[in-house]
Amino acid sequence: MARERKDPQDLSIEDKLKNLYQLQTMLSEIDSIKTLRGELPLEVQDLEDEIEGLTTRIDKIQADIAGLQDEMARRRIGMQDNNANIERYTQQLDNVRNNREYENLTKEIEYLQLDNQLNEKKLREANSAIEAKQEEIRRCSDAVTERRDDLDVKKSELDEIISETRAEEEKLRERSKNLELTIEPRLLSAFKRIRKNSRNGLGIVYVQRDACGGCFNKIPPQRQLDIRMRKKIIVCEYCGRIMIDPELAGVQLNKPVEEKPKRRRRKADKKADEKPAED
Repeated sequence: MARERKDPQDLSIEDKLKNLYQLQTMLSEIDSIKTLRGELPLEVQDLEDEIEGLTTRIDKIQADIAGLQDEMARRRIGMQDNNANIERYTQQLDNVRNNREYENLTKEIEYLQLDNQLNEKKLREANSAIEAKQEEIRRCSDAVTERRDDLDVKKSELDEIISETRAEEEKLRERSKNLELTIEPRLLSAFKRIRKNSRNGLGIVYVQRDACGGCFNKIPPQRQLDIRMRKKIIVCEYCGRIMIDPELAGVQLNKPVEEKPKRRRRKADKKADEKPAED
């Protein structure tokens, strides 16, 4: 028959601190596994974002080219219509009955010829713009190919590291989840908040050389005594981390070796040393 799990709120302060420190140990191991991956996940994400940005840029340039080509097609049609009208007005010049009709037709022909010149200029500009945009597409395509090669290499490295550590990480995560069930929700929430705000991810630390193991500020003797008493949850007044007695954390601290006091020499021995030797 499975043993019934005790309510976390009914645990003693000592048991709460023990469970919290065990959880910290597991989470620190998970952090170490993540550290093995280094900057690879960020590099992979950056490469994927860059490739997506370049692809979007290529699509936009291609849309611009399509717009320019449509404009060129409209101008060519307009030039054809202008040429047809020029030819028709030129024929009508032979049948004019007065100077006014002649001037109107002449002005209309001149306008259509100027419009054709403008269209030819716009066609040249559009053609130059298309060539420049096609060159930009080639550069972007080359960059995409290069980034995809880099991405394949980075992903391969990352997948290899993840495959080597996946089993261990999943095991630690499962154990940490089970351990979280033994910790009072309010205390667990405070612990996670402290961990999130700390640079090294430590939410609970033990006393080292009369100082906090997180920020290394000195702890007053009375506060150290309170920590060793294990009667209440105590946090560092400087960094806010939860404090635990090293013995309760199962940590063996190397005590400094005390030097033996030097033996004082007797006066008789000292005088004997100072007496000059006889010839």
